[in-house]
Amino acid sequence: MADSIKDPVGGGRQRGAPAAGRLTRGDVGAFIARQGILIAFILFMIGFTIANDRFLDPDNILGVVRSSAILGVMALGVTFVVISGNLDLSVGSMMSFSTIVVLDLHDKIGPAMAIPAMFAMTLCLGAFIGFLVGYLKLNSLIVTLGMLSAIHGLTLTYSGGKNMDIADKEGTWFSVFGQGAVAGIPVPILIFALMAAALGMVLARTPFGRKVYAVGGNGVAATFSGVRRARTVFMCYLVSAFCVATAGLIQASRSLGSQNTVGQGMELEVLAAVILGGASLLGGSGTIFKTVIGVLILGFIQNGLLLVGLQFYAQYVVTWVIIILAVWLDIAAKRGKLWSPIA
Repeated sequence: MADSIKDPVGGGRQRGAPAAGRLTRGDVGAFIARQGILIAFILFMIGFTIANDRFLDPDNILGVVRSSAILGVMALGVTFVVISGNLDLSVGSMMSFSTIVVLDLHDKIGPAMAIPAMFAMTLCLGAFIGFLVGYLKLNSLIVTLGMLSAIHGLTLTYSGGKNMDIADKEGTWFSVFGQGAVAGIPVPILIFALMAAALGMVLARTPFGRKVYAVGGNGVAATFSGVRRARTVFMCYLVSAFCVATAGLIQASRSLGSQNTVGQGMELEVLAAVILGGASLLGGSGTIFKTVIGVLILGFIQNGLLLVGLQFYAQYVVTWVIIILAVWLDIAAKRGKLWSPIA
């Protein structure tokens, strides 16, 4: 038995095989690849708590969750797009558009009509992107990158390059979406939570959700299985546009006025939150619950950086680092190793 090592109890194990219960370097690397972001987040939380005792204050925690609600609502929709194997880089400009439109229409036709009109216009933009990516099968990165600029230009044209403000800020009920509270819980948090629960059920428990995973996992196989890929991708972009419109509503209601570039740069934060939540850029994996966790991770890290004294623009550098780290760990989780086997 030259190729086995006798065990004291009479058994045998292959030469070079790890003993039962013993962790190997590969096991540790695979664990870090799967849970590295969570480990990093825990370390960040510990560090921020030590650096500033206000970090875990209940008011600070509630403030972070409230300020993350707008980003979170947008990330819910982008989760559908990413799981389907596509990208949406237009959400920042689309949020600026929806915010400006609802503020402008508020004084012209009243909030009761302005809100559905804004949702309809935003959904038209989402439908156009979904048609280009789903039915014409154009590259989602190129399409949404182009739409980022196009929608920004549309917003500037619509507003005439001016910022928007509601004339009578004291006499409108419109502020309830961004400034109201129910049982002490801010309305933006409630909207975020309800949408997360609803969309989480759609993604996990409905035929449409299973089609989204199938299309993102293997579009060709899904097509041969009878899944209508184009329609599924189209619907994912409609979901994303609906979430962006909701975020624009919260933003407009929160400030009752806005710059026409209010959503500029948010597309990267949204994408970072979705990837942090475990959604793969290759498609086919991810959950709404994990996206919510990713949003909170990003929000608490940015809040912690401010509390320790870093300027707000340092967040952009940190966001870039987080995106690179998340993509690396995503690829590492797929191959089970932190480092490329070629290297």
